[in-house]
Amino acid sequence: MVVGGGHHGLVAANVLADAGWDVCVLEASDAVGGAVRSAELHPGFTADLYSAFHPLAHASPVLRAMELDRHGLRWAHAPAVLAHLLGPDDERVAVLHRDRERTAAGLDEHAAGDGEAWLALCRQWDVIGGPVLRSLFAAFPPVRGPVDLLRRIGTAEALRLVRFLLLPTTRMGEELFRGEAARLLLAGNAMHADVPPTAPGSGVLGWLLAMLGQQYGFPAPVGGAGALAAALARRATAGGAEILTGQRVARIDVEGGRATAVHTDAGLTVHARRAVVADVSAPSLYGDLLPADAVPPRLRADLERFAWDTPVLKLNWALDRPIPWRAGAAAGAGTVHLGADAAGLVRWDADLETGTLPASPFLLLGQMTTTDPTRSPAGTESAWAYTHLPRGVPDAAAADELAGRVDAVLEAHAPGFSAAVVSRVVQRPGDLEAADANLVHGAVNGGTAQLFQQLVFRPVPGFARATTPVQGLYLGSASAHPGGGVHGICGWVAARAALADHGALGPVRRRVRAAATGLVYGERRSAR
Repeated sequence: MVVGGGHHGLVAANVLADAGWDVCVLEASDAVGGAVRSAELHPGFTADLYSAFHPLAHASPVLRAMELDRHGLRWAHAPAVLAHLLGPDDERVAVLHRDRERTAAGLDEHAAGDGEAWLALCRQWDVIGGPVLRSLFAAFPPVRGPVDLLRRIGTAEALRLVRFLLLPTTRMGEELFRGEAARLLLAGNAMHADVPPTAPGSGVLGWLLAMLGQQYGFPAPVGGAGALAAALARRATAGGAEILTGQRVARIDVEGGRATAVHTDAGLTVHARRAVVADVSAPSLYGDLLPADAVPPRLRADLERFAWDTPVLKLNWALDRPIPWRAGAAAGAGTVHLGADAAGLVRWDADLETGTLPASPFLLLGQMTTTDPTRSPAGTESAWAYTHLPRGVPDAAAADELAGRVDAVLEAHAPGFSAAVVSRVVQRPGDLEAADANLVHGAVNGGTAQLFQQLVFRPVPGFARATTPVQGLYLGSASAHPGGGVHGICGWVAARAALADHGALGPVRRRVRAAATGLVYGERRSAR
């Protein structure tokens, strides 16, 4: 039994079906995918409603090994991975290409020596990237990744690496590079999460995404993000899983300390013979779906301090022409960062942390037709941008005011942008949550990515594993380790824990371990 048909729930369904279990997925919405969905918001224009670019999916050994190309998934890349605009009146752009030499050459034009510094960072990634990803993409606590890492770099370098990984992105950029362009490639990527640029651990987020972009690019599914979820669903049903949409789970029965059944608002009851994997937020699972006496008081108290990431405001545009960037080098980038330089990112984050609506918001923008020409007619552009609101601000009025400021930032960097818009759809935080209950208050990462709620602290101290206090119940959402992003690891870890608890991991242990190390996931089973 899988509660929730987001991509983590679909991954769990695939893993359990591959092991020969009977699997039923219950999804509240009318379609699977959770925050991996797309729609035609304007005739002929496909928009990604939530996630759009998926470097973590390309790096994820679990998703790679599921061979979703056999189930219709194809990937597209923009000519350039991303661009960070230095300012509205500055035509210089920091550009990340999949060719590291080309990236380095561009950075050297901004500041002599930064190109070689970038190549040195890439060489460091060549050595430690694999073990770092194995540590990230594994059940907690990870063992093999850290052991491999120590073997490669030695204990003498381990402390230096730990220090490096704990650096704020502002400090990391200052230590590595002379010029602002290279520093912004790290800082802008760090802002894909909600960790302040001056906070410990923000640097590793920027470094990780920048290196993933350098190695894998920022690919997007051809036809829309929903194509990724659809491929996962097709693979699961081909393996025997049943997927039911329009079935919002209302409660989970617990008898004798064990999860025994799931009830939906529509009156459906499904009995759980072996396990329930919950692809829902931790506060929802423990606060709404379970009986109060099934949740230990300490866990309930800890969840009262669960911190969501900052709310997202997203705008979607259908444009009758490509975006008329003042800085022409931004035209070929799939992802564009704009609205703040290094100092501006600190000011923008300070506004968010102090409850102030940013006067000049930092934007993460996607040029989807530039990336995937199927998204809109030739000569047009399907584009989106998102930014953040402070926590706790009134939703609609503040969101609409901030949306106007987003338009102003774009017009400053691309004069004539507003004249090219034929359709504009705003997704406020409340809209995001209404469409996907896991996006509480418009938070898209399943809870803050700051250090106090990561690793052993996610979702709360002492519950970093997928197992829960209820036997046969497993948390498999972004509220669990390793957290937000489209990678499928949370669902995979939960499914693996369920198999282990029922003595079913043995026959598939080699395949599961292979997935964790990036090898072949295993043959499709021929019979149930």
